[in-house]
Amino acid sequence: MTTSFSCRAVLRGALALLSMSALEAQAGGPPAAPKAAANPLMPAFNQPIAFSKATKADVQQATTLAIANTKTALTTIYSVPAAKRTFANTMLPLDAMSDNFGSVAGPISILFNASPDSAVRNQAERSLALISKYGNELELDEKLYRAVKDYSKTPEALALTGPRKKFLTETVDEYERNGFALTPEKRQELQKLNDKISDLALAFGANIAKDRSFLLVSEADMKGLPEDYIKSRPREGAMYRINVDGPSYTTFMKYAESEPMRKQLYTLYNNRAAEANLPVLKQLLIERQKKAQLLGYKTYAAYQTSSRMVKNPETVWAFETKLVDRVKVKSQQDLDELLAVKRAYLKDVNVKTIAPWETSFYSNLLMQNKYQVDAEKVKEYFEVNHVVDGLFNTTQQLFALKFNEVKNPSVWHKDARMFEVQRDGQLIGRFYIDLYPRDNKYTHAACFGVQSGRATAKGYQLPTAVLLCNFNAPTAGKPALMNHGQVVTFFHEFGHVMHNLLTTAELSAQSGTSVKRDFVEAPSQILENWAWNYDALKTFAKHYQTGEVLPKPLYDKMWTARNVGSGLAASNQILYGTLDMTLHDRFDPNGTETTTDVLKKLQNQITPFSYLDGTNMQASFGHLTGYGAGYYGYMWSKVYAEDMFSVFEKNGIMDSKTGLRYRDYILAKGGTDEEYTLVKNFLGREPNQDAFFKSLGL
Repeated sequence: MTTSFSCRAVLRGALALLSMSALEAQAGGPPAAPKAAANPLMPAFNQPIAFSKATKADVQQATTLAIANTKTALTTIYSVPAAKRTFANTMLPLDAMSDNFGSVAGPISILFNASPDSAVRNQAERSLALISKYGNELELDEKLYRAVKDYSKTPEALALTGPRKKFLTETVDEYERNGFALTPEKRQELQKLNDKISDLALAFGANIAKDRSFLLVSEADMKGLPEDYIKSRPREGAMYRINVDGPSYTTFMKYAESEPMRKQLYTLYNNRAAEANLPVLKQLLIERQKKAQLLGYKTYAAYQTSSRMVKNPETVWAFETKLVDRVKVKSQQDLDELLAVKRAYLKDVNVKTIAPWETSFYSNLLMQNKYQVDAEKVKEYFEVNHVVDGLFNTTQQLFALKFNEVKNPSVWHKDARMFEVQRDGQLIGRFYIDLYPRDNKYTHAACFGVQSGRATAKGYQLPTAVLLCNFNAPTAGKPALMNHGQVVTFFHEFGHVMHNLLTTAELSAQSGTSVKRDFVEAPSQILENWAWNYDALKTFAKHYQTGEVLPKPLYDKMWTARNVGSGLAASNQILYGTLDMTLHDRFDPNGTETTTDVLKKLQNQITPFSYLDGTNMQASFGHLTGYGAGYYGYMWSKVYAEDMFSVFEKNGIMDSKTGLRYRDYILAKGGTDEEYTLVKNFLGREPNQDAFFKSLGL
């Protein structure tokens, strides 16, 4: 199973100031604003960001400037008389203002997540907290709401159609969902809650990133692990240090023969940031619940889903329940297969259970022995540069694009690479990739939208996206090799990059991944299918030493084994989605039940693996902040992804006509129309769940 992480939209509605010294400097009015062009994080129109030049002072200054510029833009919007409001003097400046603000938050977010410079990183964290708070102020700006509301009553506004009408309607709805039905006193209370929620969410993520847990194991405990993995581990005397970053953890769990060490590492991994984050999570749930109830919603889940495709929590609960029922039989089949492997391995026919720290190990043996798929052998066909070339060639061909690598780019770390994207000979966007783990870097794989595409008086603003990943790094004498799960993750995240870069939306608010949160994963999930298709794979899956193409018999074994464990993987996803919904819809954070009690109960109900006492997986479940009451969206959007992919299956995986149709009907449209309508138009029929269940092997 591949675990994919979502595209992090750049702090959409807006985000904030800097350290207290800067706030104090502003007490007598904003400081004289230096020219933005002098700041590497605020380049001239359509010029690249000079990441490598950014200092702590630049981050601080960019934040100050972003806020000062936003205040200036606000004054201009306020000053238009109610009777003279038009889309051009109210809605377009509002969209531009939010976009300009986000265009400063975007690069700061990258520095927070990936800069090796602790001074820059710490300032970026402070700036994001302040940016977030200022964004909360903007969401509750009465004069801005009045400006939009006044415009919405004009004859021009009432005659709007298409994306502009959608933008106006959603903007008014969002303001009213955000508290403009409240009294001024209640709105102040809401702003304080929003500030607390922002601080808690930022702290939750920072605590996960700062966790430096590791396990020390002996030479004997490394038995079974690949040689290049053993060589790459840091040593402390005679002991090896096993960290809890993705590649380190998953490799150890898959190959280490020492069951006690696997259990210890599993416990450590599922307790990342627990001490710091359990109280943070509890408080976050309390503040979110207060916010929802202040706004007139029964729960935070009711508040969140009201603006999503699903509309309400009941639809989510029905969806999750149906999934549990459909997946149970396949989960049991998967478990029986693993039990057979464990009995054979231990030479004990009486074994009745599998523990969660044993699944990777026995799944690997199952793949090797029953399906003859040796993940280490498969890795030899996925050298990272070949995979990059294959992914790029696939997407360039499908969407009629050309990627050009920029030599000596200005980046935050030497590992980061920069590319320009052309369509019909025109530059349409930029993206960066940063593929390997390192200290103080974001620990999963995610696409960060850094700048949105939108129409401006100077021309179309070039969208920019960054892919931060944590794939196996090269070792002495051996290039970076990816396991197939990492290849799938890479394709997935690049789907988000394409969604960001291929936008043709007029407005930033509807650009790229600015779609409903429970649809945003569909354009990434669909691209995973190309990492499983032999016609696509044979163009780049070549042995790193011999150049031999991935043999068809080996691929056939991989394909046969594709749905091995799919029931267990799906039950895990259902657990995450149900945990998230339970905490936000059916849990009292002020009561005696703890988030760990909820986790224990749900894990024992939904998955075949018993909860291990003393673990607190929820403390490092980063999606609880960005995706609060939204994790169900991974499975929900997969329904649409697989349905859309069925068209490629029918017409040909590399069929350019289908690729261009998908590009123009889905990716280019962004949030300019209802997501269900976009999918229906692409399919030429009503969407259904058939392909989704087929993809799970059900």
